[in-house]
Amino acid sequence: MNSMLLFPLWATLTIIISCVVLIIVAIIVMVPINVWFRALASGAHVSMFRLIGMKMRKVDYKKLVNIYIISQKAGLHIPISELETHLMAGGDIEKVVDALIAAHSAKMELTLEQAKAIDLAGRDVVEAVKTSVTPKVVRTNWIEAMAKNGIQVKAIAQVTVKARLDRQIGTADTETILARVGEGIVSAIGKAATHTEILADPSIISKTILADHLDRQTAYEILSIDICDVDVGSNLGAKLKIEEAEAKKKISQAAAEERRAQAFALEQENKAKTQEMQAVVLAAESEVHKAMATALRNGKFGVMDYYKLQNLAADTNMRNSISSAKDKKPMPKPEENN
Repeated sequence: MNSMLLFPLWATLTIIISCVVLIIVAIIVMVPINVWFRALASGAHVSMFRLIGMKMRKVDYKKLVNIYIISQKAGLHIPISELETHLMAGGDIEKVVDALIAAHSAKMELTLEQAKAIDLAGRDVVEAVKTSVTPKVVRTNWIEAMAKNGIQVKAIAQVTVKARLDRQIGTADTETILARVGEGIVSAIGKAATHTEILADPSIISKTILADHLDRQTAYEILSIDICDVDVGSNLGAKLKIEEAEAKKKISQAAAEERRAQAFALEQENKAKTQEMQAVVLAAESEVHKAMATALRNGKFGVMDYYKLQNLAADTNMRNSISSAKDKKPMPKPEENN
């Protein structure tokens, strides 16, 4: 009887021990003990269930826990759930935490939501914080423009900008500022009466540009614009006048060629008309000869009359040849040297 009572007790203990062992094995398999222990030892406790959930959601829990530890050590009380949400949204939690640490050290106002929004907007939040603390300098390329006297002036501008954390989302970057500065340089040089004004006082350009508030709707604030180099180019005004004169010359030549072609066509047309008239005259003369032959056959025109007509024509031709010979002037004879 006693042996029968001991058997169920022994079986029950075996089942309990087996379950405990299975639970311990499951915990060892499911829970990254080393990560959990490191977080616990660093004062940034993370529950086992959260770690299991991260592992099941295929989140890079090692990286997440490491960054969470760094934030806690830096005095930032950021919930790990916020970091996990940002990581799953495709953000860079490392840059977000680094930016918050830098802003906290510099005593700047930067909330976690602002940092996450700037990061998700595609901007480098760490660079934004650094630039807001230490302004950066950007330079333009050579900007070429022409003064009113036609002389080309070249200039390079150096722009000092400071990042504005409240304008990092949905605004333009430094490329837009440089483009606006280049446009301002062209406008300022174009307003100058002569190139010597710009050479004598390059600050005319920077003063004109700063008055236009070129940093509007950008992520930066312009602190200063300095013209660091100015050079004189070619005489564009003279080149333009030469090109204009050359164009007018070509237009005149084309017009003259057109008039020559029209005159040649008119000449050819007149020649054709002359030949046509000569054909008409020859046809009329042939009719005269036919009429004379008919008159001779009918006896209405005598032979003597025909000879008189021929003599009259010959006399007329002779008079015409004599008059044309008188109209010709003799060529002067060359003087002989004595």
